[in-house]
Amino acid sequence: MPFAPPRRRTTLLLAVVGGLLLDAGFPGLGWWPLTFLAMALLFVALGRDRAWWNTLVGLVFGLAFFLPHITWAEGAVGAVPWLALSVVEAGFVASFGAAWTWARRGAVTWQRARLQVPVFAILWVGFEEARSVWPFGGFPWGRLAFSQADSPLGSLAWLGGATLVSAAVALVGAVVALALISVRRIDVGSASGYLVLAVVLVVGGLLVPLDSRAQEGTLALGAVQGNVPDRGLDSFQQAREVLDNHVSGTHALLEQVAPGELDVVLWPENGSDIDPRADADAADVISEAARAVEAPILVGTDNFPESGGRLNTALVWDPEEGAGASYAKRRPAPFAEYIPMREIARQFSDAVDRVRTDMIGGEEIGAMEVAVPRLERDVTLALGICFEVAYDVLIREAVQEGGEVLVIPTNNATFGRTDESTQQLAMSRLRAIEHGRATVQISTVGVSAVISPTGLVREETGLFTAEQMIATVPLRSELTPATRYGSHLSWALRALAVVVTVAGMAGAARVRRAERVVPGEA
Repeated sequence: MPFAPPRRRTTLLLAVVGGLLLDAGFPGLGWWPLTFLAMALLFVALGRDRAWWNTLVGLVFGLAFFLPHITWAEGAVGAVPWLALSVVEAGFVASFGAAWTWARRGAVTWQRARLQVPVFAILWVGFEEARSVWPFGGFPWGRLAFSQADSPLGSLAWLGGATLVSAAVALVGAVVALALISVRRIDVGSASGYLVLAVVLVVGGLLVPLDSRAQEGTLALGAVQGNVPDRGLDSFQQAREVLDNHVSGTHALLEQVAPGELDVVLWPENGSDIDPRADADAADVISEAARAVEAPILVGTDNFPESGGRLNTALVWDPEEGAGASYAKRRPAPFAEYIPMREIARQFSDAVDRVRTDMIGGEEIGAMEVAVPRLERDVTLALGICFEVAYDVLIREAVQEGGEVLVIPTNNATFGRTDESTQQLAMSRLRAIEHGRATVQISTVGVSAVISPTGLVREETGLFTAEQMIATVPLRSELTPATRYGSHLSWALRALAVVVTVAGMAGAARVRRAERVVPGEA
């Protein structure tokens, strides 16, 4: 019995259900197996040979996913920017639907369902890569890889980074789709075979040889989640209170360790919105805290250069010498930390005027040296501030520059009690696996965590609490395959996405529509 594509109304229903299931696969619910079913439903929903219709199906799937997935944006920047961002990101899924239609029209792909599986995965990753770099530097939130921190497939990040993990999820989803199609055709044997293959592909991730052993000694660190007033967008109007919270949290570390036992203390992004290089009172209290623990403090602060704008900075503060090495965030968040096309954006929402001074991007790679007398050398920290953890190239370059441990200072206060913080934690866990580095995500309000080089959470804080973490983490210098070659894989899959689309369009020109077999029929 040949398979026929579902009715149009059914395909739209599948798209809605698939998008919602995909969101459920990410934190907060974190039911990662649902991501495979979600992608399977999308594969089935895109069964019609009409690019315009599949564009609509892709858009519906994208909206059903992104609208709930980034609801935290509504509280942070308002309803209009949240809706606009969701529509833009869903537009990439809509474009994927059209490209998928064209790509499989070539006779070879059209006639062989098994070939549609890798083509589907290649195209999906190609569009993920596109939206990760464009527009305004891209928005990688919601990549399939970021749902797999607890999945065996997450281990594939060690081999090929987030790109390979996303490709694997899409691949498994397409295999599951073939199983669903076989069930509808009452072909139990084929359905069972496809399901077994899907399980083998997922479990195969356990064969990746992850390692968490120290290679260059260990680093004893304290991390301070100072907490801020739970007042949403107004939280950082109380800058002095926030600074005092983190100073108090640093002194509280001495309830667990003696002075001099820590090599470094980590503060979050915006731990001190008062720049201690420009404010003597701030410098005094931070220096006092550093002297009390007898360790340098990595301070998250702002800097206002004479040329204008604002830099989001991580600054090493020595107990005796004060300001040392610093790193300025390279990828500010558009419409949150700076406003592109401000006059036009203001026509849609006056919330843009909350950002009075646009943040500008730094130019240096996020690799910072901290002197560790106990080891008789400097230790290099690889930094990515807040949303930068989502960008492959920024973290990869920091590790390539010698980063031995990964630090993600972040500020989640404006996102309230949403899933944003746990979504970000999942990204940090994947980066730990990808680069084989112990990772510390330290937030103003949580969730903060210490993560092993294999992606396991060793310690975690609550949300909107004042807490401290003490940890001894392994320092590692070996570069994983993903660190060495991840960028090459990304470019290769981008190119392949273009090739399969163009090849399909060219092949379709030589095959009449009536001669194409029904999608999904082997």
